[in-house]
Amino acid sequence: MDDDSRYEAVRSRDGRFDGEFFFGVETTGIYCRPSCPAVTPKRANVRFFATAAAAQRAGFRACRRCRPDAVPGSAGWNVRADVVGKAMRLIGDGVVDREGVAGLAARLGYSARQVQRQLTAELGAGPVALARTQRAHTARVLLQTTGLPVTEIAFASGFASVRQFNDTIRAVYAATPTQVRAAAPNRRDAAPATEIPLRLAHRGPYLSGPVFDLLAAEAVTAVEETTGAPGRRTYRRTLRLPYGTGVVAVGERPGGPGGHSVHPGGWLEARLRLTDPRDLTTAVQRLRRLFDLDADPYAVDERLGAGPPFAPLVAARPGLRSPGAADPEEAAVRALVGRAEAERLVRAYGKTLDAPSGTLTHLFPEPAVLAAAEPGGPLGALSAALADGTVRLDPGADRDEAERALRALPGLTPAVVAEIRTRALGDPDVAPPGTHLPDECRPWRSYAVRHLRAAAHDAATHRTAPGPAAHGTDPDAPVVHEAVAARTR
Repeated sequence: MDDDSRYEAVRSRDGRFDGEFFFGVETTGIYCRPSCPAVTPKRANVRFFATAAAAQRAGFRACRRCRPDAVPGSAGWNVRADVVGKAMRLIGDGVVDREGVAGLAARLGYSARQVQRQLTAELGAGPVALARTQRAHTARVLLQTTGLPVTEIAFASGFASVRQFNDTIRAVYAATPTQVRAAAPNRRDAAPATEIPLRLAHRGPYLSGPVFDLLAAEAVTAVEETTGAPGRRTYRRTLRLPYGTGVVAVGERPGGPGGHSVHPGGWLEARLRLTDPRDLTTAVQRLRRLFDLDADPYAVDERLGAGPPFAPLVAARPGLRSPGAADPEEAAVRALVGRAEAERLVRAYGKTLDAPSGTLTHLFPEPAVLAAAEPGGPLGALSAALADGTVRLDPGADRDEAERALRALPGLTPAVVAEIRTRALGDPDVAPPGTHLPDECRPWRSYAVRHLRAAAHDAATHRTAPGPAAHGTDPDAPVVHEAVAARTR
């Protein structure tokens, strides 16, 4: 896009571009998301930025109406395999807060100066500024949703000092931390300090039914559970995090025919119970990857829906997502051993939570534990490779290198490697062996596979796909494309 087309998106308040770029208004000193409901500023007074950090670096503060710091991240960071894409995924996971710029650079295999130069040239802000924006957002969430003291929030958000925290909050929100807290909508003073309610934003339509179907089918006892009726389900799981542990719950938005929920934009409701609030940023990013909340459904659906055989599937299921993983190393092990064996491993080697939450009692065992306990066979080889770093699956990992390392391990079939690449590495363009997809599906083959599997699942359960109702047409129209769905059987 050029600046003129960006301005047209602002004029039309087009939510498709929220998070893809930001605009600042020079006469007010405020920056916004493209869909901001405020009066559209004159073109001569508008500047455009690739990131919220770049807008803040230029001296603009966040709009209080549209909250540009809370938009979904750019879908490009999930797709791109270059150093900028990897860096953005790592910063989102909190690496700069935990390891500094030097740690980020080491993970990327570049010098700190090279990382600074590349990020600044493309995004208008370096790693410190990008992390600072993320800290400010985390601080606002904690201020407005918990009863934690302000001093604790400063350090939980990743700031090195209370003074740095206060200065940043004033610069970003034009308010003191106390004023930010007082401005919270529906504020509840007695909210538990370690239980944090959140809205996990997404852009465009989100078809939640197939995501919750998949998570329910895969759920490993004691680590995960899905409760409730279709359309109103809650997915809960345990998380191992850098500073402690967590129990998270994400709700399916109600509504939609056949137990499905399709929403044109918005969020998923979540609640996080953390033993250490410093893990908030990392926990949120892992949930976003699991539920594929930073995807661009407009780009995916436009590409796949351009012609047969996927056009009817896309029309039936707008906003279908390709779920990732909350813990990539856990996902790799589970892709190899399957659900039943994964439950045995949890019973035998999983760490018990200090404070169990209902049926959620354990963490999935770490690779090092599995490598020591069961060193033989494919499981031992995979666990050892994950433990010693021979195979890297973190957000900054090179997907091609990871696949080569996985294929070198004994006992990992091409299908298992493809599943790991899709789920653990969040690759949007993976075609499992035996799945014949036209080249027109690139770079969204992972989504094409999800469409095939969703169609097959709906056919097997006699469920009506939700697309017609979402588009205001006949809700009883059949939408199963048997010739395509059969490819996954």
